[in-house]
Parts: sequence; C-alpha cells; structure tokens
Amino acid sequence: MSLAVQYAVAPARLPKPATLRRWAGAAVDRDASVTLRFVGRREGRTLNARYRGAAHPTNVLAFAYDQSPRIEGDVVLCAPVLREEARAQRKSLTDHCAHLVVHGMLHLQGYEHDTDRAARAMEARESAILAALGVPDPYAREAARGR
Repeated sequence: MSLAVQYAVAPARLPKPATLRRWAGAAVDRDASVTLRFVGRREGRTLNARYRGAAHPTNVLAFAYDQSPRIEGDVVLCAPVLREEARAQRKSLTDHCAHLVVHGMLHLQGYEHDTDRAARAMEARESAILAALGVPDPYAREAARGR
C-alpha cells in the first residue's frame, strides 16, 4: 500500500506518518494508493460545502477515484473538528484519529452508512479493525447510551 501524508495544519499532537500507514493498511483488503491529508477548519468547510453541500467542516471526507483492482483515493481529516470531537467524546485524539482513518479507508472501498443496515455493517468492520489495532470500540459508548 502506498500512503502519502500531508499536513496542511501544524502536525503537533497529530499521528505520525508511520502510525497512519499502519492504521490505513489494516483497513484495506487489496493494494491501495491513498493520500491522507489533515486540514484546518477553512479547507474542511470549503471541501464539505463543495462536495456534500454542507456549510461547515466535517471530521472526515473520502474521495474514491478507482476501486478495481487498486484502491485510489484521498482521505481528508479536519484536525480542529477531530480535536473537538475527541474532547467532547472523552477519548484520546490518537484513538479518534485511528477510528476516522479506518472509517475513511472503508469509504474508499465502497462502505457506506446511509441506511441502518449499511451502518451496522460498516461499524462492525470498523470495530473489528480497531480491536486488532488495540483501539477501543468507538461505538461501545454510543450503544451503552442507547444510540
């Protein structure tokens, strides 16, 4: 797997490229060429508005360009949103980043969460990958609260 990492924001406290490669590699089932980019609020808002029609930044966006036989795409993570969510969810920034890298990589492979059934399948896959990486299940707290 080929993973290019870009930091359009200060990389302080963000995962290092080797860690990101390990997480991304655990989430793919075939060869891949992916760019993973950490952005600030302005770029996150611009991309989300342009491609999803929402006027606010979101945590992760995935852009798949090719899926067969090699996965090609970009995963964009909005660092300020990740920090805010990690704090609000009382989890480490590292664990939250691991979850969203895996989440984005699954999107590149066609996983979606637009229906309850699709969401359950994607969440189960995410949880299994994260468990193998030693990261707590991000959905366990939600299930305990009745989601």
